[in-house]
This record gives sequence, C-alpha cells and structure tokens, in this order.
Amino acid sequence: MSDRRLVITADDFGLHGSVNAAVRIGHEQGVLSAASLMVGAPAAAEAVAVARNLPNLRVGLHLVLTDGRPVLPPEQVPHLVNGEGAFRNDMAAMGAIILASSTARRELGAEIEAQFFAFAATGLVLDHVNAHKHFHVHPTIAAVTARIGARFGLRAVRAPVEPAATLTTIEPGAAGWTDRMAAWWAKRASVCFRRAGVVTPDQVFGLRWSGHMTAPRLAGVINALPPGLSEVYLHPATDNVFPGSASGYDYRGELAALTSDGARKAISGLQVGGYQDFV
Repeated sequence: MSDRRLVITADDFGLHGSVNAAVRIGHEQGVLSAASLMVGAPAAAEAVAVARNLPNLRVGLHLVLTDGRPVLPPEQVPHLVNGEGAFRNDMAAMGAIILASSTARRELGAEIEAQFFAFAATGLVLDHVNAHKHFHVHPTIAAVTARIGARFGLRAVRAPVEPAATLTTIEPGAAGWTDRMAAWWAKRASVCFRRAGVVTPDQVFGLRWSGHMTAPRLAGVINALPPGLSEVYLHPATDNVFPGSASGYDYRGELAALTSDGARKAISGLQVGGYQDFV
C-alpha cells in the first residue's frame, strides 16, 4: 500500500447552497473526501443535512473569525466586530488587537468555543479544524484553538505548509515573498499544534492556486505528492457568483477538477479519506 495518504477537502461548506451542492457532487461523483463546515454561515443547516446523507464524507470545523459574522451576539465580542456586527476584515489590525488586549483574547476564546459547541450540536464527528483565510495560523488563535479544541476531541488541524518545489514540477515558477511568509506562519502554527498533541499534515496544497485549482493542477499535485500525509483543499461551487463568494474565484472550475478523469486516475493506489481515517 502506498505511503502517501491524502485528504481532499472543500472549504466554506455551509456558505451557500451552491457550495453545499458542489460538496455533494464532488464527493459522490469525484474525489472529494472531506469538507470544512462554517457553523454560522447562512446555509449551514442545509450543509449538515447534506453531510448526514453522505456517511463517508469527513466533516471538520471551518472557524470563521474574519469575513463573516460571529456565532455569539456581536455585543459579546465588541473587539472582534465592526459597527455592523460583522467580523473585522482587516486581519493584520485584528491580529494586533488580539495580541495586545486581554479582553479581546477572552472574546476570541468565547467565540471559538461557541463555534466548537455549534459543531458538536450537529452530531457530526469532528474530523479536523481549520479557519477561514487561515487565520488560525496567528499564534494566539492557534494556541486558543488547541486549548479549547482539546475539550471537543480535536485531533487534526491544517497547517498550510505548501512545498514550492512540488508546485514547480507542475508549473514552473519561483515562490514569491507571500509564499515564503505564509510558509513561515504555517510552520510556527504546526509546531504549536503538534506540541498540543494535534496532528498536522506533512504538506498542504491549495494556497498558491486558491480559487484556481484547475483539473490539470489537481491531477498534477496528486501525481507529485511527496510521501506522508497531505491535504489538498479547494473551493468548489455550482455557481461562480453568489452571496459571500470571493471575487475572481473559479468555483465551477474547481468542482470540475474534483470530478475530472485525471483526478480520479491520479488517486488510484493512494489512501484517500479524512483525517480521522489516518490519525
């Protein structure tokens, strides 16, 4: 049996009905093995219903701490939200506030705990945790997530360490400074989680080509996987534009990648599942 183990994840599960439909299609007709649920998103209840009808789909928690709304009432997390009661979108400023303010850290802990409780209430088995826009690699958010997650059976977290050398074998191109900065933060987060006894993958793919993981790229990544535990994450949907969609993302193209012949052929001989299948 191959020593290459692979988790293929759809993020933003619950954001919109078109995302939920793509998760179902990607799992039933393609190679999708896991999904990350936004528990406070508009279509979260529908997503849970979809997941319950897909017993082999592994579902984790997609923490939302930016570009969304809190699960708690906004007045309980005033340091984390703007005047409209939505999370602040200026992640650098919000990260600095969390570092500087003990009150903000208490609010952060309360919100993360509320999202864990909301996931537990679904009755789904917690496969993994990650965060919208990878905000969980912030050192304080990582530490709080590890501490609170331990009470909810947290066993695996995505640390998006993406090996540039592997990407270069698929499409030549040097890593930019944003790639290097992202890898630095991700490696720090991985150390934090592993010290807490939480598994992180050996490598993750999806960061450089976020929203543009085409069928050739996905098949290329799977064929070039290094040994160990890998995760590839995508953002599939049946529509390219919907409430909450990211500008310029090719959601339909990523769904097509998940159901492509190339991807199905590439996973032959690999161990593909969720984190709970490997941890």
